[in-house]
Formats: sequence, C-alpha cells, structure tokens
Amino acid sequence: MAVITDIGLWELIKHLKQWLTNLNRANSARQRRSIEALRAVVIAARHTQAYVRLLNDTKNQDHKQEAALSEMWTELSFKLTDLGLLKLAKRCDIKGRYWADPDGFDIEFLQKADVGLERMEQLARQLLAQIDRA
Repeated sequence: MAVITDIGLWELIKHLKQWLTNLNRANSARQRRSIEALRAVVIAARHTQAYVRLLNDTKNQDHKQEAALSEMWTELSFKLTDLGLLKLAKRCDIKGRYWADPDGFDIEFLQKADVGLERMEQLARQLLAQIDRA
C-alpha cells in the first residue's frame, strides 16, 4: 500500500480541482486531448500490471518490455505536462524512470511518491468521471 501525506494529498486534490475548472473553460480540442491522455494513463497502468504479473509468475525480466513501459510512462508525463496536469505528470515521469532502471529506486521513495498502479489508474478514472459530469 502506498503512503501519502495529508499535505501531499491535499495539494493533489487542490491542483486537480483547479485543473478541472480550467478544463471546463477550454476548447473542445483541449478537452479531447485531456480525455485521451487520462485514458492512456489507465491503459499504461493495465499494460504495466500485466507485465508485473508475468514477471511475478516467471521471474524473468524482459528488458525490451521494461524499455517500452519506460517510454510509455515518459510520453504520458510529457502529454500531461503539456495539458497542465503537473502532479499526475510527475508521477508518470517517476514511473518512466523506474522502468528504465527498476533496481535504481528505493522502495520507500516510491511509496512516498504514491505511484502505485492502482492509485494512478484511480486518479485518472476520477478525473475522467468528473469530466463526464461537467
């Protein structure tokens, strides 16, 4: 289970509320790009979950798959940065850096960064639901 401080969670919620307010005022092209990027976070989380399951079952690292995951999460971080979702973009960037070198990260850092796959997908789905309601 990922650990997040109350301050970190509050900052994230505040940031996401402001982003949603701005998105409601944005043109339809930006709204569409935002929805596509958030859906891509869900897809990336699922790709990653499937690889982790395979890794746990076989104990065989696939460096090509890890490179592809690194690229996918890094691209997402750039798209989300361009859309102004900086806190989610930072998490995607950490995921990208992690998959480039999984042994190079401290587990405590990852827990504090709150980059668990379930959490990432949950954040994206919450934003998508709020966009749908708007």
